[in-house]
Amino acid sequence: MKLLFLGTSAGRPTAHRNVTSIALVFPEDQNRFWLFDAGEGTQHQLLRSKLKLGKLNRIFITHMHGDHVYGLPGILSSRTYYEGAGKLELYGPPGLRAYVESVLRYSEAHLNYELDIHEFEGDGQAFDDGRFRIETGELAHRVRSFGYRIEEHPRSGRLDLAYLASRGAAPGPLYGKLKRGEDIVLPDGSVIRAADAVGPSAKGRIVTILGDTVKCERAARLAKDADLLVHEATFGIGLEEKAALYGHSTFLQAAEIAASAGAKRLVVSHISARYADEDVEALIGHAGAVFPNIEAAYDFKEVCI
Repeated sequence: MKLLFLGTSAGRPTAHRNVTSIALVFPEDQNRFWLFDAGEGTQHQLLRSKLKLGKLNRIFITHMHGDHVYGLPGILSSRTYYEGAGKLELYGPPGLRAYVESVLRYSEAHLNYELDIHEFEGDGQAFDDGRFRIETGELAHRVRSFGYRIEEHPRSGRLDLAYLASRGAAPGPLYGKLKRGEDIVLPDGSVIRAADAVGPSAKGRIVTILGDTVKCERAARLAKDADLLVHEATFGIGLEEKAALYGHSTFLQAAEIAASAGAKRLVVSHISARYADEDVEALIGHAGAVFPNIEAAYDFKEVCI
């Protein structure tokens, strides 16, 4: 499982950074990915990656500012050309449904797949598919902005293949039963207990992706004990007042949130166009004094989880 940053600029695109979008990519056997935000040009960024729109089955929007949603109509329309793409679930704040339905109506776009739009009013659970649970929390920005906490359910332990071979259990459907915690009976009548053949379950991973926000308690709550936190860092150190005025955070404030939340790793994104690469490196260095495991996102950066 990994994150692919498709856009990392704040407000407007630059020659080197597109506006916000992040893909959560699952292992190939799951054959799917999710998008978090879809700023203008996101589908062009997807074309430069290995991801295919037909494998996209969920989109999560943090807030309705253009640098987070202007790419959405193009993605929805282009997905029609991928045969067998199937149902698409779209999640986001109030206003998302009206925005999408208006664009589709006035552009006379026709989707050949089912689009299910979910709007939420505040904190709570967005969904739980049995493998992942997503919690939303409202942040502090100029418009209603949300963060997403993606919690993976505990994963079943590894099969003890050497033990199974010693018991004469051949690979096949019985292995699946053991992974589900069910005891099995071999052709000779002997029983293999799942507790003996499967190792301890692994703790699920936690990924927190926040929309635009000033430094706030809810951001820390959503990021509590996260394996990976993605936090905006629009402004540099010394511009705290400007950041607050526009509803944003600094590099240092993002580091403070990660530290207070007990997150393991922090990637900052949504970086102002005023900062060149060497400026970003310097800001990361300063913020690293507060939270050492911090790094800056850039377009097409991959982060394994």
